[in-house]
Amino acid sequence: MSLPRAVVLTARRAGAQNLRRGLLSRPTTACNTLPGNSRPYSDVTPETSPGVVDPKQGDERPVSEAQTREGWLFVDSVFPVTLGTWDIRQYLGILREETLLEQLSSLLNQVKAHGFHIVSLEPQFKDGGVFVKFQYSAKEVDSALDTIVSDLRETTKREGGVPSWMGIRRGNVWLVKGKPWREDMNRYPSPIVKVAFDGPDVRDESLYNILRPYGRIIDLTTPAPVPAGTLRAAQVTFRQVRAAAIARNTIHGLAIPSDASPGSLTRLRTTYERPIQAHAIRDYISGHPKIFLPIFVFLLGSLTYTIFDPMREFMVEGKLNDWFDHRQYKVYKWLRSNMLDHFTAAPTTEEGFSAPILGAEWKERQDAEHALKSFLTDLPNTVTFLFGPKGSGKTHMMQRILKEGHRKVLIIDIGELSKASSDAALVAALANQTGYWPVFSFLNSMNNLIDLASVGLIGQKTGLSSSLSDQLQQVLDVVGMGLGSANTSYHKHRQRQMEEQRVAQLLATNEARIRQRIEKGIWHDPRLDCIAGNGIMSELGIGDEYFGDADADANEARTSEIKSGIPGVIDQPEEKGDWDTDQNGSNSNNQKKAAKTDDTLALEAMPVVVIKNFESKGGGQREELLNVLALWAANLAQSQTAHVIVISDNRENVKQLARALPSKPVNLISLSDADNDSALSLVKIKLHEAGVEVNLTREQITYIQRLGGRAEDLESLVHKVRSGMTVEQAVEDIIHRGEGELRKAAFGDDSEEAKHLLWSREQAWTLIKQLARKEEVSYYDVLMDFPFKGDEAPLRAMEHSELISINTHHGRPSVIKPGKPVYKYVYKKLVEDSIFQANQDIVFNQKVIAANESIVKACEEELIILKEVEAGTSHWWGSRRGVSSRGEYLLTKMRVAGDKIETLEKQNAHLKKLLSKVDSR
Repeated sequence: MSLPRAVVLTARRAGAQNLRRGLLSRPTTACNTLPGNSRPYSDVTPETSPGVVDPKQGDERPVSEAQTREGWLFVDSVFPVTLGTWDIRQYLGILREETLLEQLSSLLNQVKAHGFHIVSLEPQFKDGGVFVKFQYSAKEVDSALDTIVSDLRETTKREGGVPSWMGIRRGNVWLVKGKPWREDMNRYPSPIVKVAFDGPDVRDESLYNILRPYGRIIDLTTPAPVPAGTLRAAQVTFRQVRAAAIARNTIHGLAIPSDASPGSLTRLRTTYERPIQAHAIRDYISGHPKIFLPIFVFLLGSLTYTIFDPMREFMVEGKLNDWFDHRQYKVYKWLRSNMLDHFTAAPTTEEGFSAPILGAEWKERQDAEHALKSFLTDLPNTVTFLFGPKGSGKTHMMQRILKEGHRKVLIIDIGELSKASSDAALVAALANQTGYWPVFSFLNSMNNLIDLASVGLIGQKTGLSSSLSDQLQQVLDVVGMGLGSANTSYHKHRQRQMEEQRVAQLLATNEARIRQRIEKGIWHDPRLDCIAGNGIMSELGIGDEYFGDADADANEARTSEIKSGIPGVIDQPEEKGDWDTDQNGSNSNNQKKAAKTDDTLALEAMPVVVIKNFESKGGGQREELLNVLALWAANLAQSQTAHVIVISDNRENVKQLARALPSKPVNLISLSDADNDSALSLVKIKLHEAGVEVNLTREQITYIQRLGGRAEDLESLVHKVRSGMTVEQAVEDIIHRGEGELRKAAFGDDSEEAKHLLWSREQAWTLIKQLARKEEVSYYDVLMDFPFKGDEAPLRAMEHSELISINTHHGRPSVIKPGKPVYKYVYKKLVEDSIFQANQDIVFNQKVIAANESIVKACEEELIILKEVEAGTSHWWGSRRGVSSRGEYLLTKMRVAGDKIETLEKQNAHLKKLLSKVDSR
């Protein structure tokens, strides 16, 4: 029997509302009964005909005739039980909703006992079932409901079961004893059902008897104490989720008599409880740290190595190849050249002296350029250390050479990295320069906290936290792998390009050969044989013999082929030997050419790593960074992953690289200042380019020569002349500025600042006075004399600060020169400053006087001792002679020291009078 159209429409409408809006109509009646044939209990008055007794009133008047009543059924397993939002099976059931409801209604309508009639079908997708609202007529409610349920189950069993979304009929029909709660919240079924008692507690035996018919119960927990105003509840764990779903939908809202207080009812409220609680994992972790922490470390490391490190290698490769630079895209270049440049003025770039300095007119750069190019055209086995004074054009020379060779370059600027205020900022800055991404700087702080916690829990650190050197090394290791990947990718790309060019050249050669034979009339197309056949005399073909050079002028054909350099196809067997020799020779040349091409491709594909501003000033973070970078650069060079060029202003910084390469010498390339002719030529060129025409006089040339060949000072001169100064004024201004800078750098602003210098004021003043008189001074004369007395550290520190420069000869220090050419005149300015000179001389003389006074005192003490020795000697010709000679030496030494003290005190008195006259003014 088919379901009436009104019922089907009602079911469809209810299903659509449940799917799209989640709004389900609340039933108006419910029939609640106890298991067996007990009396029904309900908190809703059943809809009956006049004369029906309300169960709440406790009136048991007999019903004289059958009345029409309503009830609810729950049919399980029609739809899949939804275990979560991720469960896609629910959508399969929704797609078959209409068909399943029609089949279910046809099945249930076969029962006619007690006037059974279906009112509506309302799907409960989450729990996998369908609520069936029905009407029936009966005098005895319990017996009528038992009969209806029994007939329904027999009918479904006879028909093979309840229709299901999977086609497997395994469901059953259950009488809803409570009140249907058709909600669409994200409370998904689970094997655990929480039964709350709205009233007195229900004993475990009674609760078990109520729930056991729906499925196997594994565990049943008694109610625990709860805060006031909260319902006490028991947890029932079923073996299957399906059984829990059936119990949840059939007994919710069921009212049963209380065992504790007769006459009162307890209403059951059911909800699902998740099998795993949030605190269970937390409790396990806190209770088993020795197990969890090593597993956590392993999983974190595995996640890093399997996911993030390959991603970081790809980002480093993209940084090297400019994949993420929008300025390298063809679309951007086209838009800029065709649109943006027409609306904006051409940018004027103010280039320094480095570009022209690196040209052919500066002869001093040719050797350095040749050495750098030779390094880049050979497989690396060491690191190149390019050093020279600041402003000498090191960076621009390197950039021009790399641009000419079209090499991929990764630049690490230590000067920018040193500005980082913390370890995390330093690591992030290094990652930004190298393309290392993603970087999780905050993890190290978290790792420190975990280590502190692990010490308290398990008595030792987990090893998650790492030092600054380890973090930097980790970043650079990944960058090294990225450079290797870029090397391999670029090499394969270049090989594909070469192969495509070779194939294109072969095709062009073959086409030229065919064209030449066609012109001579000796071309044979073998494709015609398939049409004409292979007979000697074919109507459309030309026979099975091939055309050869004998069919034309062979000598002329051979001569033209040799001249054109294109080997032809020789068809005559007797002439084949001569060409085999030529072809063998050609193959040998081709193999050599191919090998040479592979070597060239390997060098072109190799990236170049440039480390700028390799200076050890500052210590701390910078020192750690330099050590890690030096080791990393050495590994890159020795593994032939990349060419490494380290740029520094001072030769002393090569020591850290030398320690990282104990078995290989560092390739040193030095840049010096230009000579006077080159510097003068460059000034003229730059002034002409700037539109300033200056006819330099002999005096102006002399002034320019004071600046020497330092590019930084020459560039400053050009800017000042362009701004309206004369050459003389510009040079004097540069010297005056250098005087102030040198005074602060060498002597400090005050005595407090001078304490932090790595040399004393007396040491700086001694060198400045000597270099003001001479072009250079002997290194060892200065080293052994006062105030250095053999201490090389102040000299090295002054060289590091560019106050002086130390030239070497055969690897040992030889002479000391000014830090840059203009400093010679700066030294003279300082020495000619009478006030400054008087002040420094007084301080220096006081140091010398103190040293000589200590000599005099030491000599006096020794002479007293010698007098006692002389009085006790027995032989005048033995020990007395030695005492007297020693006494004469001490007296001479005292006399020299005394004379020096007297001279310096007179000089100090004179200098103090000079200072007092200045003060009186």
